Order: sequence, then structure tokens, then C-alpha cells
Amino acid sequence: MLPIHCAVIKIGSNVVTSDSGQPDEARMKHLVGQVAILLRKGIQVLLVTSGAVAFGRQEIALQEKMNPVLKKQIWASAGQIALIQKYKNLFATNGYQVAQILVTKEDFRDRKHYLNMRNCILGLLSQGIIPILNENDTVAITELMFTDNDELASLTAAMVNADTLILMTNVDGVYDGPPSDPDSKLIPVIGHKMPELGSMISPTKSSFGRGGMLTKLTMARKSADLGIQVIIGNGKKDYILQGILEENVPFTYFEPKPSKQSQKKWLAHGEQYYKGEVVINDGAKSALASEKIISLLPIGIGSISGEFSKGDIIRIIGENGEKIGLGKSEYNSATALQVLGKKNQKPFIHYDYLYLFQHD
Repeated sequence: MLPIHCAVIKIGSNVVTSDSGQPDEARMKHLVGQVAILLRKGIQVLLVTSGAVAFGRQEIALQEKMNPVLKKQIWASAGQIALIQKYKNLFATNGYQVAQILVTKEDFRDRKHYLNMRNCILGLLSQGIIPILNENDTVAITELMFTDNDELASLTAAMVNADTLILMTNVDGVYDGPPSDPDSKLIPVIGHKMPELGSMISPTKSSFGRGGMLTKLTMARKSADLGIQVIIGNGKKDYILQGILEENVPFTYFEPKPSKQSQKKWLAHGEQYYKGEVVINDGAKSALASEKIISLLPIGIGSISGEFSKGDIIRIIGENGEKIGLGKSEYNSATALQVLGKKNQKPFIHYDYLYLFQHD
């Protein structure tokens, strides 16, 4: 039996839509029944679900020549109502209540927003209410959109300290070649030291979503690095969640590393949110790479770029341009420039809010 206490389950577009692009309500009903089995076993579940655009497309006919972004916003905003209503009714039949949470990347960038959202979700879970998350497509602009709901699910799992992330797609997992090729084999376990698999993965995206298997692989590895066990499985198969729990169906399992502190999980996903950048010298780089618990001090910083406030995420790079890590600044940019390179100053980034790409 796979040990699961708190799981974020992402249901992809190709799982909840038919080949024609219409909502697959029978599949949704079956998956809700599967989630109910986990809930009755005492497992906390958060749902990240696609499908709003499919429901909107079913309800509203729009002109072909309409701007595609506007078209998607209209379908998503109208379809989200139908999608959440469907889930509400299906879960009610199983004796559970749901809550809707619509988010954008901006909600994960600011630490205060992030903690407020986290507290709300944990409050819902404490009351036995299932949080259902989706991207707020009506306000998200291109540069602030999630890659797809795999990224949102990965961020959510890190935020609530979930021990498990389950990505439901329309294939059994990660293959060593195209899944359509009969010679391709499913990779059942991906460990820490597996070679880079990107070259094997087809870049083809979902018919109805933005992402593909390459995105899933990237997000799965990032989550596993943070201490979250990740499963990629086939949501089109009957009894899939029960089968994953009992380990009697095919899926790909990503071995987790030891769990990171919650604030470092927040930082791990912050590479697209940083407000400033610091270049550190080789001495500071070596110190950060050592086994010692050490903060980044102003004396180790050679230069600073960008305007930022205290509490913003900062990217750390080496003198040769290599990306070293991310951290939460203890200074605003003006004050940081004043103490740059000086001794006996408080840390620029405290160790508790420092995430290193290779060494942490």
C-alpha cells in the first residue's frame, strides 16, 4: 500500500474531455468516486482540475474569427461555473463538500498572498472540505500564466506540504519513447540519479491543454526534489486512484528526496518571480556550497541589479553567470547597494530563506 496522507491530484484536460472536446461527465463521476475512496481512508485531497474551457465551449458558441485569447477567457469564465457545479453535485452525492479557489501566478509570488492562500486551503482541509483549484484564466496574462495545471499542482503540493502529487493524464506514465510506439516501455520508477529523460519525451502537447509530458516530467522532478512523491498515471482507466494506492496498476513513480522546509518549497518555484539579481564572488559561492549552514552576507556580493523591496525573491548567480539559487531579500535594493561588499552586516539572505539549485 502506497503511503499517502495528503495528496494533490491534478486532472488534465484530456482526462475530463472526450475526443470531440466535449466534457466527459461519466469520467468525472468515476474519478470523484475514486477520490471519495481516498477520503474515506482518511487521506486529505486537493483537486487541481482542467475542463472549464470545454464546459464553456459546450455552452457558448463564438465566432471563429474572434481573438483566441478573448475566446478562451469567455469560455473559461462561463465554463468554470458549470465545471465547479458539476464537481459540487458529484461530491455531494458521495457526502462531501467542495470549495473553489481560482489563482494566478501572482498569488504565489508574494509571500503574504502565498501564506494567506495556504491558510485558507489548510482551513478547508481541516473541515473536511475539498479545495478545487484552477487558474483564473479571465485575468491571467501570458507572462503570468502557469505553464499548465501541472505547474499549478506542483506549486500547490509544495505550498500545503503535501506528501504526494498525482498527475492524471491519458497515458500510463513516462515512456522511454513515444507512447504510441509499441516498442516503447513504461518507466515504472524514476530515481534521483536517473539520466536526463527530456530527449526521450515527445514534445507534443495535449489537444485541449497547454502542457505536455515534458512539462509533467519537469514539475514531477522539481516536486520530488522537494520531498514529494510523484505519480503520473492514466486518469482514463477505471479504478485508477484505488489502483495507485494499492500499487496494482501501471504508473510512473518519482522517488522523493528528503523533505525541505516549507519556506524553501516556496522559493524552489520562484525562478520566474524574482525581482532582483545578485552576483556573488567565488568565496561566497564556495561557502554556500559547503555542508555548513550559512547565510548570504553583503560582503560576498559583487553586484546587484533590479529594484526590489524587503521580502522579494532574489536570484543568485555566480561570476561566470551560472544560476546558483534563490532567496528572500532582507533588504530593499537601495539599502542593499549601501552595504554591498561590507563586513559586519546582517545577512542579505538568511539561510532559512535560501534555496540552492544544486546543494540544498
